[in-house]
Amino acid sequence: MRLTRVHVEQPLAVGMQLDLPEEAAAHLSRVLRLRQGDACVLFNGDGHDYDARLGVVGKRTSQVEITGARAVETESPLQVTLLQGIARGEKMDLILQKATELGVTAIVPVDSERSEVRLSGERLQKRVSHWRGVVRAACEQSGRARVPDVREPVAIATAADYLPADDLRLLLDPIGTQRLTTLVRPASGQVVIAIGPEGGWSPRDRQALEGMGFQGLRLGPRVLRTETAGLAAIAAVQALLGDL
Repeated sequence: MRLTRVHVEQPLAVGMQLDLPEEAAAHLSRVLRLRQGDACVLFNGDGHDYDARLGVVGKRTSQVEITGARAVETESPLQVTLLQGIARGEKMDLILQKATELGVTAIVPVDSERSEVRLSGERLQKRVSHWRGVVRAACEQSGRARVPDVREPVAIATAADYLPADDLRLLLDPIGTQRLTTLVRPASGQVVIAIGPEGGWSPRDRQALEGMGFQGLRLGPRVLRTETAGLAAIAAVQALLGDL
């Protein structure tokens, strides 16, 4: 039987007793109807699952005791960073959720010339917090014990500062010189995939990306929407060079 997994943002250890955050406690007790003595699994992003058992179950909080710990080997040997032009609402949520399930290591949202979403101040902080919640929930569902990093949005001119070194940088391009059959796994195991917003990359954005070392990757003859392109590219690259 598959046990419920809950993300907790604090150090965990066998024998520890702790009160779950209100949202997690409500999900276990009200949605899943778990009761005192039932088992669940906690994780905090350190690469382990922590077996736990529910103690006192209240309306706003539930106490759990950690009874065991085990390493989880669900991470891909290919470390994929998704450089994603910010998409609207549910499209961005879908991208984050499915990219997490496909094994990305990090997501860097990018403000581009053709972005339809402009975020700043409190609205920016709320949106980033929401995105990180989407990623944590995707980890809970998919069995990942390491949570992908979701950066605050960056300008395309400074995006290189947030990317790994010695990586393979790919920019989806219908006339790109790279094909899936020509890709070679980099020695570092690092790959960055750049996907534009709904309106695509502007010529200036594309020039900036090429200046950062991004190579055009042709992914078939059809034009893919922003919520499709990144996921298709991640899946294809993981199948060829990763663990799918």
